[in-house]
Amino acid sequence: MSFRDEALKIRSLAMQHQKFFSESIPLIASENIMSPLAMEMLTTDLGFRYAEGLPHHRYYQGNSFVDEIEDLTTDLGKRLFQSAYCDPRPISGTNANTSVIYGLMKPGDKVAAPDLAGGGHISAASFGAVGLRGLKILNYPFDPETMTVLPDESSRMIVKEKPKVCLFGQSVFLFPTPLKEMEDAFQEAGSRVWYDGAHVLGLIAGKRFQQPLREGAEIITGSTHKTFPGPQRGIILGNTGEDIWKKIQRGVFPGTISNHHLNSMAALGVTMAEELEFGEKYAAAIIENSRTLAETLHSEGIKVLGESRGFTESHTLVADVRVNGGGRKVAEDLEKSGIIVNKNLLPGDTSKDSQNPSGIRIGTQEITRIGFTKNDVMDLGRLIAQVIKGNKSPDYAREEARSMKGKFRAVKYCYGKMDPYRYIEIFGE
Repeated sequence: MSFRDEALKIRSLAMQHQKFFSESIPLIASENIMSPLAMEMLTTDLGFRYAEGLPHHRYYQGNSFVDEIEDLTTDLGKRLFQSAYCDPRPISGTNANTSVIYGLMKPGDKVAAPDLAGGGHISAASFGAVGLRGLKILNYPFDPETMTVLPDESSRMIVKEKPKVCLFGQSVFLFPTPLKEMEDAFQEAGSRVWYDGAHVLGLIAGKRFQQPLREGAEIITGSTHKTFPGPQRGIILGNTGEDIWKKIQRGVFPGTISNHHLNSMAALGVTMAEELEFGEKYAAAIIENSRTLAETLHSEGIKVLGESRGFTESHTLVADVRVNGGGRKVAEDLEKSGIIVNKNLLPGDTSKDSQNPSGIRIGTQEITRIGFTKNDVMDLGRLIAQVIKGNKSPDYAREEARSMKGKFRAVKYCYGKMDPYRYIEIFGE
């Protein structure tokens, strides 16, 4: 095989991937698609350039337009999240987290964070960014049914242990964190409060979840491609003192990044403008679809966590499928059926279960983005349940999923309309 053939092989695989998703129903809770205007930014010359440092204080020439773009993006972020500060430079959510870790903490400091089994994120685990920084990790007590931090028990732990930073934020985020209920504990312990809003950033922007900066948090980090429908990168927001903010910014550059991917920063700015206009309606539709899907699965006999509180108040729902063969089997059967979810650890699963956990995690933000409404989600929920219970073969279900997906070919809640799989039509196979 020649080098040209290898290059064309890569392109062919990318087109096959594109076709696969054009015919599949995406329900991964950490993914989304961008608007046509935001996507256009990725194809510009910005993607080839460098802009180290802050606007108007660069280490490279040729950044006059970049400075304007970054100023606009920063200002849009402040307005959207009603924050004193915004840094749009992190290139991922974990990069944003690492920047805050370097800015606020040193090895040996205590940090409190959600446990992985309670929906916590790997960046706050012993083998993630927090652990690699040499921090001492304390895990909050949590309710295994709702995977939500227990405020009274956690408050007692915070007062006793006095962590330097209390981190909240999860990769399974069903319900808001009870920040207000722990406010006295934060003050008594002298702990800074940091909220990792990666999964729910779009719901925060759309004022349909909670508002952490008005509930006791000083810092919000997040990734910008989940419920927030932008490019794959990160963001840091803050209502903290200028001295603390400068430390965090140094954690970004030169602490953890050099250049900050200027084309996706421009795409982030476009998405922020769209969220200011469409974000509230989009967030409300996401949550309605998530609850509808949870209720449908429950009515079909699938065990969905959080029943006592209405299953979910976010984009995410979690199903316990151990009686159906476990998370790995169910996720693989659904993938064969053209329905893309991920296997997920549930409370009670041990570390050795990570590749064969008890649950699956489902997110509705991407199907909402392409136009699924309540009735569509009910049809989808019934199809998912039939596959999980073994009442429909993956081959049969795949044709049904392909037909269902074919009705949705445009991105909503944004400027302009676009088939997100248009490159197949432009380039072919």
